[in-house]
Amino acid sequence: MMERRTLLKAGLAAGPWASVVGAADGPDAADVPVSEVPWQRKIRRVGQLNMTEHDPVALNVEEWADYWASLKVDAVLVSVTGILAFYQTKVPFHRKGKFLGDRDFFGDCCAAAKKRGIHVIARMSPDLNWEDAVQAHPEWFQRDQQGNVVHHTEDPRLFRTCMFSPYMTDYIPAIMREVNSLYDVDGIFTNAWPPLGNVPVCTCDECRRLPRPGTPDYWDKFNERTVYLWKLYDSIAKEKKPSNFYFANLGGGIRATPDLKRLGELCEWFQCDNQGRGGDDTPIWGCALQGRVCNAVQQGKMSTNVTGAWSTGAIRWRNAYKSPAEAQMWMDETVASGMVPYHHFIGGETGMGEDRRWLEPGRKYFNWTAKHDRHFVNRRSICNLGVVMGQRTHLFYTPPRGVAMAQYMDGMYYALLEGRFLFDFVHEDNLAPQDLQKYSALVLPNTALLSDEQCRQLRAYAASGGSLLATFETSMYTERNQRRADFGLADVFGIHKAGDVKGTNGNAYYARIEKPHEILAGFADTHWLPGAEYRLPIAPVDGPVLTVVPGFVAYPPELAYPPQPHTDEPAVVLREKGKSRLAYFPGDIERTMWRSGHTDLSRLLQNTIRWVSGGSAPVSVEGDGVIETFAWETEAGFAVHVLNYTNPNMHRGWIRNFYPIGAQKVRMKLPAGRRVTRVELLRAETNVPFRVTGGAIEFTIPKVVDYEVAAMYSA
Repeated sequence: MMERRTLLKAGLAAGPWASVVGAADGPDAADVPVSEVPWQRKIRRVGQLNMTEHDPVALNVEEWADYWASLKVDAVLVSVTGILAFYQTKVPFHRKGKFLGDRDFFGDCCAAAKKRGIHVIARMSPDLNWEDAVQAHPEWFQRDQQGNVVHHTEDPRLFRTCMFSPYMTDYIPAIMREVNSLYDVDGIFTNAWPPLGNVPVCTCDECRRLPRPGTPDYWDKFNERTVYLWKLYDSIAKEKKPSNFYFANLGGGIRATPDLKRLGELCEWFQCDNQGRGGDDTPIWGCALQGRVCNAVQQGKMSTNVTGAWSTGAIRWRNAYKSPAEAQMWMDETVASGMVPYHHFIGGETGMGEDRRWLEPGRKYFNWTAKHDRHFVNRRSICNLGVVMGQRTHLFYTPPRGVAMAQYMDGMYYALLEGRFLFDFVHEDNLAPQDLQKYSALVLPNTALLSDEQCRQLRAYAASGGSLLATFETSMYTERNQRRADFGLADVFGIHKAGDVKGTNGNAYYARIEKPHEILAGFADTHWLPGAEYRLPIAPVDGPVLTVVPGFVAYPPELAYPPQPHTDEPAVVLREKGKSRLAYFPGDIERTMWRSGHTDLSRLLQNTIRWVSGGSAPVSVEGDGVIETFAWETEAGFAVHVLNYTNPNMHRGWIRNFYPIGAQKVRMKLPAGRRVTRVELLRAETNVPFRVTGGAIEFTIPKVVDYEVAAMYSA
């Protein structure tokens, strides 16, 4: 049995861990000269072949290293791993793979990469272990409601470990220190921890002392443990050399399990395990959304997105290549949204033998990015519209029955794309004046959970001239998920709750047009518009633009008419206070639009976003097609990225082919004192003519196939 004292005596687990918890975030300033940029912030490409147990006898290591060198990657992740050892470990319960023999497979890979000037990250998996470890250390493992150890869902020989157990503070550090002592690694990475999507539910002795899972109180303890372990592992990485560091498996978009604000302050490298589309109805822009999350919390530090070349999705083939167009669009979105591209496949025997189709597309794409590196080193995003990402709402809020939480952001995101808005995500904990000063307007898509302090910050933002658009139950709950008697932002929007949430029975409610307004542009020959599926009734206001026509039966048609055709219940509340424009929809208009696809709802949202933002944006792109646009100030000057989503598989299934769109007219306001000397289209590899008028540069992108980057060289 491996006792903690045995590990300490062996020199594999050590250290005053309590001092790690109290340490400053990150290495001491003296460790890194001010003039030196940390090496991980210079990375432009990353590769990984996820090793299998069979690879020590199947993979040609030199061919593997030559391939990654041909992609000009700056770093590779190589498996250590914690489940199966890929080297001659002496750590008890670190099982050697049955094909390892006496080979040092990890060492061979590490040496081959280093010989080619590639950084090596030691990849570990702390989430699973075997029956012998369960017998010796039952306290290491998760327990179900009946107290039984939890089997892995696919291979019952493996058992799930508990992140609150000594497994994470004894066993995992022992492997880390052993790897440090044997190899010239540049960093340590843990896969499958912290968990993505949902926090773990465990009834082991340690976890029974914690608050109930799924609550803010539990989340506090979860985050405390995550930060503790992160700092512990980072301190171990730095025992090798000060430039080394630790980072973990992240991702999950807005619904990430750890506190993204805290981790953004802590982590040097945000590793997004967002490898491809999953589920039956996942929109293509999931990777770009993830990039916006990283930009909101990383403050310019490294973020990568793992593009799985293997067949991601609801039904998996982990050793078969996916649609090359789908994989390419995922990498397009990675680069456009400001992340570093990361090419990934499973298994050397299969990935470099049985199915080699993934090799050349990755090489071609990475060599293209290498040719234009200066244009992908971003200094800041260019936009004046922010979308608040309510992480706590996505974790704790209970939407109406049958409603998927992701649909609120999906609907708002789609409306923003259709309206061709450039926008940033803004984390709910980054609402101080210095965080919001670049934005003329903020959008809050059903951001139900907001603290008193966050409401105060939004109130101050509006008082200083900032504009707000909010929907449904925004600010109806505290950050602890406690329901308020009235909106936390009631005084800002001039609204008051007047009932409980109402749903649809047959016909959803309608919004009657009471008077003309800018948000109604494009609507003619109608007195009413579709309303949302759910709404929170609010008290009457003076001079409403839209009022509620209560829902009524849809069948039989003989009864499909409104018994109450007119009310004074507002369907939207619009206010102007000084320079601030304020809009509140009591219905879940964005989610209803996503679920129904109704174009009236999308137009109404777009009109309202345009109204609150004042109709003025630093960059505009006009043309046909559904696109997503990012604009950046770069090392070379400026860059406008245009992603072409005009595709029958935009919402479902993989992209099979690209459907080019025509001319896109770009106009960008130039900062004072800056001039542009050349505009180059990086995909078309040609220069385009431009003109500067009224302090703005104008040019046309003739065609966009999947993706185009208009790179502006600035003096």
